[in-house]
Amino acid sequence: MTKGIKGTKGSVLVLGATGQVGRAAVTALAADGWEVRAVSRGGGRDDTWPAKVRTVSADREDDAALAAALGDGCDVLVDMVAYGQNHARQLRGFADRIGSAVVISSGAVYEDDQGRSFDTQDEPDGFPRYPVPILETQRTVAPSDATYGTRKVALERELLAAGDELPVTLLRAGAIHGPYCPGPRELYFVKRALDRRPVRILAYNGESRFHPVHVSNIAELIRLAAAKPGSRVLNAGDPEVPTVAEISAGVDAALGVPSETVLVDGPAPVGAVGLTPWGEDRPIVFDMSAAERELGYRAVTSYAASLPATVEWLARRIEGRDIREWRDWAEIFRNLANYEDDWFDYAAEDSWLKQR
Repeated sequence: MTKGIKGTKGSVLVLGATGQVGRAAVTALAADGWEVRAVSRGGGRDDTWPAKVRTVSADREDDAALAAALGDGCDVLVDMVAYGQNHARQLRGFADRIGSAVVISSGAVYEDDQGRSFDTQDEPDGFPRYPVPILETQRTVAPSDATYGTRKVALERELLAAGDELPVTLLRAGAIHGPYCPGPRELYFVKRALDRRPVRILAYNGESRFHPVHVSNIAELIRLAAAKPGSRVLNAGDPEVPTVAEISAGVDAALGVPSETVLVDGPAPVGAVGLTPWGEDRPIVFDMSAAERELGYRAVTSYAASLPATVEWLARRIEGRDIREWRDWAEIFRNLANYEDDWFDYAAEDSWLKQR
């Protein structure tokens, strides 16, 4: 296995380096003294990366391409794009060339004590009611190839089974936010502010909470785990979990737009009016004490402190775009295709406001 060049902490290979989390991880690892190879299908680079970061073009779905990218190996492999048992087995097949790994998983793996999870949230009474906060020992959905969450569980179990053969830190990320997000929940309020919508209608009294994690905080967890290999599962979240009403107010403040908040005591009064991508009135809050204890994790930013930069990035991305159909937003932010409800049905909002 190839060690890093003299004067560095060692060599790191980052898969999915030009994605949202990958960009921040490469920056953090390079700043911390690692020799970084940034791997992506296009072989691109972020303008903020130092010149010493090497870029590599490879598709991780191609075993031969990944083997070539690994070369003689690396001290740490960081994987942003691993899903399912096959990807886990692929990494285990290269265990003799990887010192340790850090792999991004998801909070979507959890289920509550009644068997409800993200996979059941569209069923009657299907939204999970998790303990607050959620520990890493909380039960998970069963592994399979059926859904995003079940594939992440399959990935986790296969990698943890490697033990000392390949020490892996799995990071169960919350609602990832920040620049380059492929499914920015903040768009829900940014577009309303830019459209000068005077009212924010919020179901569940605006109290919905879904634990966010800024890309720089995930990058910090990756940096710490790279320096302290081990086989473990850790939650990944920001230091606080704002309500959707607080997020709405924060976006308006960042854009200097005043608005009125209309709170609905309960679910949507009609259709999807008042529903937001932060869920229902059952909070999703992750316990971060294990990461603090095992890695010495301290968040580098908070949701409130990072929000203005996120809002600015989003505003630039949508500036001048005359998009009328909800589904067309997925052409810009691909993960929005996962949401069925139209976030911007202003006609339905106006109709309800007139009748209430």
